[in-house]
Amino acid sequence: MTAARFSAEEAAALAAVDEAAVARTLRELIAIPSVTGSPAESEIQHDLAGRLDRLGLDVDLWSMNLPELLADPGFPGAEAPRDEAWGLVAATPDGGDGPTLILQGHVDVVPPGDLASWEGDPFTARAVGDIVHGRGACDMKAGLVAHLAALEAVRASGARLRGRVAVHFVVGEEDGGLGAFGTLRRGHTGDACVITEPTGGTLVTANAGALTFRIAVPGRAAHASSRDEGVSAIDAYIPIHRALAALESERNTGPDPLMAEYPIPYALSVGTVRSGDWASSVPDLLVAEGRLGVRLDEDPAAARADLERCVARACAADPWLRTHPAVVTWPGGQFASGRLPVGHPLRNTVATAHADATGGPRLRERGAPYGSDLRLYTGEGIPTLQYGPGDVRLAHSARERVSVTEIASVARALALTVLRTVGTK
Repeated sequence: MTAARFSAEEAAALAAVDEAAVARTLRELIAIPSVTGSPAESEIQHDLAGRLDRLGLDVDLWSMNLPELLADPGFPGAEAPRDEAWGLVAATPDGGDGPTLILQGHVDVVPPGDLASWEGDPFTARAVGDIVHGRGACDMKAGLVAHLAALEAVRASGARLRGRVAVHFVVGEEDGGLGAFGTLRRGHTGDACVITEPTGGTLVTANAGALTFRIAVPGRAAHASSRDEGVSAIDAYIPIHRALAALESERNTGPDPLMAEYPIPYALSVGTVRSGDWASSVPDLLVAEGRLGVRLDEDPAAARADLERCVARACAADPWLRTHPAVVTWPGGQFASGRLPVGHPLRNTVATAHADATGGPRLRERGAPYGSDLRLYTGEGIPTLQYGPGDVRLAHSARERVSVTEIASVARALALTVLRTVGTK
Protein backbone atom coordinates (compact mmCIF):
# COMPACT_ATOMS: atom_id res chain seq x y z
CA MET A 1 0.00 0.00 0.00
CA THR A 2 1.27 3.45 -0.91
CA ALA A 3 1.79 5.68 2.11
CA ALA A 4 -0.77 8.45 2.34
CA ARG A 5 0.33 12.01 1.74
CA PHE A 6 -1.09 14.41 4.28
CA SER A 7 -1.50 18.15 4.16
CA ALA A 8 0.05 20.11 7.02
CA GLU A 9 -3.38 20.45 8.67
CA GLU A 10 -4.09 16.74 8.30
CA ALA A 11 -0.73 15.74 9.77
CA ALA A 12 -1.26 18.11 12.69
CA ALA A 13 -4.75 16.73 13.34
CA LEU A 14 -3.53 13.13 13.32
CA ALA A 15 -0.78 13.97 15.78
CA ALA A 16 -3.18 15.80 18.09
CA VAL A 17 -5.31 12.76 19.01
CA ASP A 18 -4.35 11.96 22.61
CA GLU A 19 -5.09 8.35 23.62
CA ALA A 20 -4.72 9.11 27.34
CA ALA A 21 -7.34 11.85 27.00
CA VAL A 22 -9.56 9.48 25.01
CA ALA A 23 -9.45 6.90 27.81
CA ARG A 24 -10.09 9.53 30.47
CA THR A 25 -13.10 10.98 28.66
CA LEU A 26 -14.56 7.52 28.08
CA ARG A 27 -14.32 6.70 31.80
CA GLU A 28 -16.01 9.98 32.68
CA LEU A 29 -18.92 9.41 30.29
CA ILE A 30 -19.45 5.78 31.37
CA ALA A 31 -19.76 7.05 34.94
CA ILE A 32 -22.92 8.95 33.98
CA PRO A 33 -25.61 6.20 33.99
CA SER A 34 -27.57 7.68 31.09
CA VAL A 35 -30.18 4.93 30.73
CA THR A 36 -32.88 5.80 28.21
CA GLY A 37 -35.51 8.02 29.81
CA SER A 38 -33.65 8.45 33.12
CA PRO A 39 -32.61 11.79 34.65
CA ALA A 40 -28.97 10.89 33.88
CA GLU A 41 -29.81 11.04 30.17
CA SER A 42 -30.39 14.77 30.66
CA GLU A 43 -27.33 15.03 32.91
CA ILE A 44 -25.00 13.74 30.22
CA GLN A 45 -26.43 16.19 27.67
CA HIS A 46 -25.51 19.08 29.95
CA ASP A 47 -22.07 17.59 30.58
CA LEU A 48 -21.43 17.24 26.84
CA ALA A 49 -22.74 20.75 26.18
CA GLY A 50 -20.02 22.07 28.49
CA ARG A 51 -17.35 20.05 26.68
CA LEU A 52 -18.50 21.32 23.29
CA ASP A 53 -18.61 24.90 24.54
CA ARG A 54 -15.01 24.59 25.72
CA LEU A 55 -14.07 23.47 22.20
CA GLY A 56 -15.27 26.85 20.96
CA LEU A 57 -18.40 25.61 19.17
CA ASP A 58 -21.74 27.40 18.99
CA VAL A 59 -23.96 25.32 21.28
CA ASP A 60 -27.72 24.84 21.08
CA LEU A 61 -28.97 22.99 24.19
CA TRP A 62 -32.75 22.95 24.48
CA SER A 63 -35.57 21.22 26.31
CA MET A 64 -37.66 19.37 23.75
CA ASN A 65 -41.41 19.94 23.60
CA LEU A 66 -42.47 16.33 24.23
CA PRO A 67 -46.25 16.75 23.74
CA GLU A 68 -45.63 18.46 20.40
CA LEU A 69 -43.21 15.78 19.21
CA LEU A 70 -45.42 12.89 20.34
CA ALA A 71 -48.36 14.42 18.43
CA ASP A 72 -46.32 14.75 15.23
CA PRO A 73 -47.57 12.27 12.58
CA GLY A 74 -43.97 11.31 11.85
CA PHE A 75 -43.04 10.52 15.47
CA PRO A 76 -40.91 7.35 15.41
CA GLY A 77 -42.29 5.78 18.59
CA ALA A 78 -40.92 5.34 22.10
CA GLU A 79 -40.85 2.67 24.78
CA ALA A 80 -39.25 4.26 27.86
CA PRO A 81 -41.34 6.66 29.96
CA ARG A 82 -39.78 10.08 30.35
CA ASP A 83 -40.55 13.50 31.81
CA GLU A 84 -38.06 15.44 29.70
CA ALA A 85 -35.69 15.24 26.77
CA TRP A 86 -32.83 17.57 25.92
CA GLY A 87 -31.49 18.25 22.45
CA LEU A 88 -27.86 19.15 21.89
CA VAL A 89 -26.30 20.49 18.70
CA ALA A 90 -22.97 22.30 18.46
CA ALA A 91 -21.35 23.68 15.32
CA THR A 92 -18.19 25.37 14.24
CA PRO A 93 -18.60 29.00 13.11
CA ASP A 94 -19.77 29.44 9.54
CA GLY A 95 -16.62 29.25 7.45
CA GLY A 96 -18.06 30.26 4.11
CA ASP A 97 -19.41 28.35 1.13
CA GLY A 98 -18.37 24.82 2.15
CA PRO A 99 -20.71 21.97 3.07
CA THR A 100 -21.88 21.03 6.56
CA LEU A 101 -20.85 17.62 7.88
CA ILE A 102 -22.85 16.20 10.80
CA LEU A 103 -21.15 14.02 13.41
CA GLN A 104 -23.94 12.19 15.24
CA GLY A 105 -24.16 9.95 18.26
CA HIS A 106 -26.69 8.90 20.88
CA VAL A 107 -26.02 9.45 24.57
CA ASP A 108 -28.49 6.94 26.02
CA VAL A 109 -27.67 3.39 27.04
CA VAL A 110 -29.80 0.35 27.86
CA PRO A 111 -30.18 -0.78 31.50
CA PRO A 112 -27.40 -3.02 32.84
CA GLY A 113 -29.68 -5.98 33.54
CA ASP A 114 -28.60 -8.56 36.12
CA LEU A 115 -25.85 -6.86 38.14
CA ALA A 116 -24.49 -10.26 39.18
CA SER A 117 -23.42 -10.85 35.58
CA TRP A 118 -21.06 -7.86 35.69
CA GLU A 119 -17.58 -7.80 37.14
CA GLY A 120 -18.04 -4.77 39.36
CA ASP A 121 -20.30 -1.74 38.89
CA PRO A 122 -21.38 -1.49 35.23
CA PHE A 123 -21.13 2.30 35.43
CA THR A 124 -17.59 2.30 36.81
CA ALA A 125 -15.25 1.81 33.88
CA ARG A 126 -12.85 -1.10 34.32
CA ALA A 127 -9.66 -1.07 32.26
CA VAL A 128 -7.69 -4.19 31.36
CA GLY A 129 -4.76 -3.00 29.32
CA ASP A 130 -6.15 -1.23 26.27
CA ILE A 131 -9.70 -2.47 26.83
CA VAL A 132 -12.33 -0.53 28.78
CA HIS A 133 -15.35 -2.39 30.14
CA GLY A 134 -18.67 -0.87 31.21
CA ARG A 135 -22.25 -0.19 30.18
CA GLY A 136 -22.21 2.07 27.14
CA ALA A 137 -18.50 1.46 26.48
CA CYS A 138 -19.09 0.66 22.82
CA ASP A 139 -22.78 1.52 22.42
CA MET A 140 -22.02 4.25 22.06
CA LYS A 141 -19.98 6.38 24.40
CA ALA A 142 -16.86 5.34 22.52
CA GLY A 143 -18.45 6.99 19.49
CA LEU A 144 -19.14 10.17 21.43
CA VAL A 145 -15.52 10.24 22.57
CA ALA A 146 -14.32 9.72 19.00
CA HIS A 147 -16.33 12.75 17.89
CA LEU A 148 -14.96 14.89 20.71
CA ALA A 149 -11.39 13.79 20.02
CA ALA A 150 -11.79 14.45 16.29
CA LEU A 151 -13.12 17.95 16.94
CA GLU A 152 -10.26 18.69 19.33
CA ALA A 153 -7.78 17.42 16.72
CA VAL A 154 -9.26 19.61 13.97
CA ARG A 155 -9.09 22.61 16.28
CA ALA A 156 -5.48 21.80 17.23
CA SER A 157 -4.54 21.52 13.54
CA GLY A 158 -5.14 25.24 13.06
CA ALA A 159 -7.19 24.54 9.93
CA ARG A 160 -9.58 27.27 8.77
CA LEU A 161 -12.67 25.40 7.63
CA ARG A 162 -14.48 26.38 4.46
CA GLY A 163 -17.73 24.79 5.65
CA ARG A 164 -19.05 23.70 9.03
CA VAL A 165 -18.98 20.70 11.34
CA ALA A 166 -22.17 20.16 13.35
CA VAL A 167 -22.32 17.71 16.24
CA HIS A 168 -25.69 16.13 17.00
CA PHE A 169 -25.74 14.37 20.38
CA VAL A 170 -29.18 12.83 20.86
CA VAL A 171 -31.27 11.08 23.49
CA GLY A 172 -33.75 8.24 23.07
CA GLU A 173 -32.09 6.32 20.26
CA GLU A 174 -32.45 2.99 22.01
CA ASP A 175 -36.24 3.24 22.15
CA GLY A 176 -37.13 4.76 18.79
CA GLY A 177 -35.15 7.87 17.90
CA LEU A 178 -36.90 10.68 19.76
CA GLY A 179 -33.70 12.73 20.05
CA ALA A 180 -32.77 12.60 16.38
CA PHE A 181 -36.38 13.24 15.38
CA GLY A 182 -36.59 16.32 17.60
CA THR A 183 -33.21 17.57 16.43
CA LEU A 184 -34.21 17.38 12.78
CA ARG A 185 -37.61 18.92 13.52
CA ARG A 186 -35.78 21.88 15.10
CA GLY A 187 -34.21 22.55 11.73
CA HIS A 188 -30.69 21.27 12.33
CA THR A 189 -29.53 19.76 9.07
CA GLY A 190 -26.47 19.23 6.91
CA ASP A 191 -25.06 17.88 3.66
CA ALA A 192 -23.82 14.52 5.00
CA CYS A 193 -23.73 12.65 8.30
CA VAL A 194 -21.48 10.12 10.04
CA ILE A 195 -22.96 8.19 12.98
CA THR A 196 -20.40 6.49 15.22
CA GLU A 197 -22.39 3.37 16.08
CA PRO A 198 -20.02 0.41 16.70
CA THR A 199 -19.26 -1.03 13.26
CA GLY A 200 -16.40 -3.40 14.06
CA GLY A 201 -13.93 -2.18 11.45
CA THR A 202 -16.48 -2.00 8.64
CA LEU A 203 -18.44 0.72 6.88
CA VAL A 204 -22.20 0.41 7.42
CA THR A 205 -24.07 2.09 4.60
CA ALA A 206 -27.53 0.61 5.20
CA ASN A 207 -29.71 -0.37 8.13
CA ALA A 208 -32.60 -2.76 8.23
CA GLY A 209 -35.59 -1.48 10.14
CA ALA A 210 -37.26 -2.78 13.29
CA LEU A 211 -40.88 -2.46 14.40
CA THR A 212 -42.12 -3.22 17.91
CA PHE A 213 -45.33 -5.26 17.91
CA ARG A 214 -47.76 -6.45 20.56
CA ILE A 215 -50.11 -9.43 20.15
CA ALA A 216 -52.96 -9.84 22.64
CA VAL A 217 -54.30 -13.41 22.61
CA PRO A 218 -57.62 -14.05 24.42
CA GLY A 219 -58.51 -17.10 26.43
CA ARG A 220 -61.39 -18.00 28.77
CA ALA A 221 -60.82 -18.06 32.51
CA ALA A 222 -61.74 -21.03 34.68
CA HIS A 223 -60.65 -22.67 37.90
CA ALA A 224 -57.57 -24.76 37.25
CA SER A 225 -59.30 -27.88 38.64
CA SER A 226 -61.89 -27.46 35.87
CA ARG A 227 -59.58 -26.32 33.14
CA ASP A 228 -61.75 -28.02 30.54
CA GLU A 229 -64.29 -25.25 31.23
CA GLY A 230 -61.76 -22.64 30.13
CA VAL A 231 -59.39 -21.95 27.26
CA SER A 232 -55.79 -21.22 28.11
CA ALA A 233 -54.48 -18.13 26.37
CA ILE A 234 -51.05 -19.77 26.52
CA ASP A 235 -52.24 -22.74 24.50
CA ALA A 236 -54.04 -20.39 22.12
CA TYR A 237 -50.82 -18.48 21.48
CA ILE A 238 -48.78 -21.52 20.44
CA PRO A 239 -50.05 -21.73 16.81
CA ILE A 240 -49.41 -18.00 16.43
CA HIS A 241 -45.85 -18.44 17.65
CA ARG A 242 -45.28 -21.20 15.09
CA ALA A 243 -46.74 -19.02 12.37
CA LEU A 244 -44.37 -16.17 13.29
CA ALA A 245 -41.39 -18.51 12.94
CA ALA A 246 -42.57 -19.48 9.45
CA LEU A 247 -43.04 -15.80 8.56
CA GLU A 248 -39.47 -15.04 9.59
CA SER A 249 -38.19 -17.71 7.20
CA GLU A 250 -40.30 -16.33 4.36
CA ARG A 251 -39.13 -12.75 4.91
CA ASN A 252 -35.46 -13.73 4.88
CA THR A 253 -35.47 -15.31 1.43
CA GLY A 254 -33.10 -13.56 -1.01
CA PRO A 255 -31.84 -10.67 1.15
CA ASP A 256 -30.12 -7.58 -0.25
CA PRO A 257 -26.40 -8.23 -0.96
CA LEU A 258 -25.44 -5.82 1.84
CA MET A 259 -27.27 -8.10 4.29
CA ALA A 260 -26.26 -11.47 2.86
CA GLU A 261 -23.55 -12.19 5.48
CA TYR A 262 -26.11 -12.41 8.30
CA PRO A 263 -27.76 -15.76 9.08
CA ILE A 264 -31.02 -13.90 9.78
CA PRO A 265 -30.87 -10.42 8.21
CA TYR A 266 -34.41 -9.47 9.18
CA ALA A 267 -35.09 -11.17 12.49
CA LEU A 268 -38.56 -11.63 13.94
CA SER A 269 -38.20 -12.15 17.68
CA VAL A 270 -40.70 -12.37 20.53
CA GLY A 271 -39.03 -10.72 23.50
CA THR A 272 -41.65 -10.84 26.25
CA VAL A 273 -44.62 -13.09 26.97
CA ARG A 274 -46.96 -12.31 29.86
CA SER A 275 -49.96 -14.38 30.83
CA GLY A 276 -52.01 -15.22 33.89
CA ASP A 277 -52.32 -13.63 37.29
CA TRP A 278 -53.07 -16.66 39.47
CA ALA A 279 -51.52 -20.13 39.45
CA SER A 280 -54.85 -21.84 40.02
CA SER A 281 -56.66 -20.10 37.19
CA VAL A 282 -56.76 -20.79 33.47
CA PRO A 283 -55.25 -17.61 31.96
CA ASP A 284 -57.67 -15.54 29.93
CA LEU A 285 -55.11 -13.27 28.25
CA LEU A 286 -51.59 -13.56 26.87
CA VAL A 287 -49.65 -10.55 25.66
CA ALA A 288 -46.58 -11.17 23.51
CA GLU A 289 -44.30 -8.31 22.47
CA GLY A 290 -41.49 -8.51 19.98
CA ARG A 291 -39.55 -7.02 17.14
CA LEU A 292 -40.16 -7.40 13.42
CA GLY A 293 -37.22 -6.76 11.09
CA VAL A 294 -37.93 -4.46 8.14
CA ARG A 295 -36.17 -5.29 4.87
CA LEU A 296 -34.01 -2.73 3.12
CA ASP A 297 -36.21 -0.35 1.10
CA GLU A 298 -39.40 -1.96 2.44
CA ASP A 299 -42.26 0.34 3.45
CA PRO A 300 -42.86 -0.22 7.20
CA ALA A 301 -46.60 -0.28 6.48
CA ALA A 302 -46.05 -3.29 4.22
CA ALA A 303 -44.04 -5.04 6.94
CA ARG A 304 -46.80 -4.42 9.48
CA ALA A 305 -49.40 -5.77 7.06
CA ASP A 306 -47.27 -8.89 6.52
CA LEU A 307 -47.28 -9.72 10.23
CA GLU A 308 -50.95 -8.85 10.67
CA ARG A 309 -51.88 -11.21 7.79
CA CYS A 310 -49.76 -13.94 9.36
CA VAL A 311 -51.55 -13.65 12.69
CA ALA A 312 -54.96 -13.47 11.00
CA ARG A 313 -54.25 -16.69 9.04
CA ALA A 314 -53.16 -18.47 12.21
CA CYS A 315 -56.35 -17.36 13.94
CA ALA A 316 -58.53 -18.44 11.03
CA ALA A 317 -57.05 -21.94 11.19
CA ASP A 318 -57.70 -22.38 14.92
CA PRO A 319 -61.17 -23.33 16.31
CA TRP A 320 -60.92 -20.96 19.31
CA LEU A 321 -59.08 -18.06 17.67
CA ARG A 322 -61.40 -18.13 14.66
CA THR A 323 -64.12 -16.58 16.82
CA HIS A 324 -61.81 -14.95 19.38
CA PRO A 325 -59.01 -13.52 17.22
CA ALA A 326 -55.76 -12.12 18.57
CA VAL A 327 -55.25 -8.35 18.26
CA VAL A 328 -52.03 -6.87 16.86
CA THR A 329 -50.92 -3.36 17.80
CA TRP A 330 -47.70 -1.44 17.19
CA PRO A 331 -46.37 0.33 20.32
CA GLY A 332 -42.79 1.39 20.97
CA GLY A 333 -39.99 1.98 18.49
CA GLN A 334 -40.81 2.07 14.78
CA PHE A 335 -37.55 2.00 12.80
CA ALA A 336 -37.77 2.15 9.02
CA SER A 337 -34.80 0.98 6.97
CA GLY A 338 -32.38 3.40 5.36
CA ARG A 339 -29.31 3.50 3.17
CA LEU A 340 -26.65 5.80 1.78
CA PRO A 341 -27.37 6.61 -1.89
CA VAL A 342 -25.34 4.53 -4.33
CA GLY A 343 -22.28 6.43 -5.53
CA HIS A 344 -22.36 9.10 -2.81
CA PRO A 345 -18.81 10.38 -2.15
CA LEU A 346 -19.09 10.07 1.66
CA ARG A 347 -18.58 6.32 1.28
CA ASN A 348 -15.21 6.73 -0.40
CA THR A 349 -14.14 9.65 1.80
CA VAL A 350 -14.59 7.73 5.06
CA ALA A 351 -13.13 4.49 3.69
CA THR A 352 -10.04 6.31 2.42
CA ALA A 353 -9.68 8.34 5.62
CA HIS A 354 -9.71 5.14 7.66
CA ALA A 355 -7.06 3.53 5.47
CA ASP A 356 -4.89 6.65 5.58
CA ALA A 357 -5.23 7.13 9.34
CA THR A 358 -4.53 3.49 10.21
CA GLY A 359 -2.15 2.51 7.40
CA GLY A 360 -4.37 -0.51 6.84
CA PRO A 361 -6.84 -1.66 4.18
CA ARG A 362 -9.97 0.20 3.16
CA LEU A 363 -13.12 -0.56 5.08
CA ARG A 364 -15.38 -3.36 3.92
CA GLU A 365 -18.92 -2.18 3.20
CA ARG A 366 -21.98 -3.92 4.61
CA GLY A 367 -25.47 -3.35 5.99
CA ALA A 368 -26.61 -3.78 9.59
CA PRO A 369 -29.59 -5.86 10.73
CA TYR A 370 -30.68 -3.40 13.42
CA GLY A 371 -32.52 -0.09 13.30
CA SER A 372 -30.75 3.18 14.05
CA ASP A 373 -30.97 6.93 13.63
CA LEU A 374 -29.53 6.53 10.13
CA ARG A 375 -33.03 6.09 8.72
CA LEU A 376 -34.22 9.42 10.18
CA TYR A 377 -31.37 11.35 8.57
CA THR A 378 -31.64 9.60 5.21
CA GLY A 379 -35.40 10.14 5.43
CA GLU A 380 -34.68 13.88 5.54
CA GLY A 381 -32.46 13.62 2.47
CA ILE A 382 -29.16 13.73 4.40
CA PRO A 383 -26.73 11.09 3.07
CA THR A 384 -25.66 9.09 6.13
CA LEU A 385 -23.44 6.15 7.03
CA GLN A 386 -22.20 4.50 10.21
CA TYR A 387 -18.55 4.17 11.17
CA GLY A 388 -17.45 3.85 14.77
CA PRO A 389 -15.40 2.01 17.38
CA GLY A 390 -16.48 -1.25 18.98
CA ASP A 391 -18.29 -4.46 18.11
CA VAL A 392 -22.08 -4.33 18.18
CA ARG A 393 -22.16 -8.01 19.20
CA LEU A 394 -20.90 -6.90 22.63
CA ALA A 395 -23.49 -4.13 23.01
CA HIS A 396 -26.40 -4.54 25.43
CA SER A 397 -24.50 -7.29 27.27
CA ALA A 398 -22.41 -7.62 30.42
CA ARG A 399 -19.43 -8.25 28.09
CA GLU A 400 -19.60 -4.72 26.69
CA ARG A 401 -16.13 -3.30 26.09
CA VAL A 402 -14.07 -1.29 23.62
CA SER A 403 -10.44 -0.68 22.69
CA VAL A 404 -9.01 2.78 23.41
CA THR A 405 -6.65 2.36 20.46
CA GLU A 406 -9.61 1.73 18.18
CA ILE A 407 -11.40 4.84 19.45
CA ALA A 408 -8.28 6.91 18.72
CA SER A 409 -8.00 5.42 15.22
CA VAL A 410 -11.62 6.27 14.48
CA ALA A 411 -11.07 9.81 15.82
CA ARG A 412 -8.13 10.28 13.45
CA ALA A 413 -10.17 9.01 10.52
CA LEU A 414 -13.02 11.33 11.47
CA ALA A 415 -10.65 14.29 11.65
CA LEU A 416 -9.46 13.50 8.11
CA THR A 417 -13.07 13.08 6.99
CA VAL A 418 -13.94 16.52 8.40
CA LEU A 419 -11.03 18.24 6.72
CA ARG A 420 -11.64 16.52 3.38
CA THR A 421 -15.42 16.98 3.38
CA VAL A 422 -15.81 20.46 4.82
CA GLY A 423 -12.68 21.74 3.11
CA THR A 424 -10.06 24.23 4.26
CA LYS A 425 -9.14 27.74 3.19
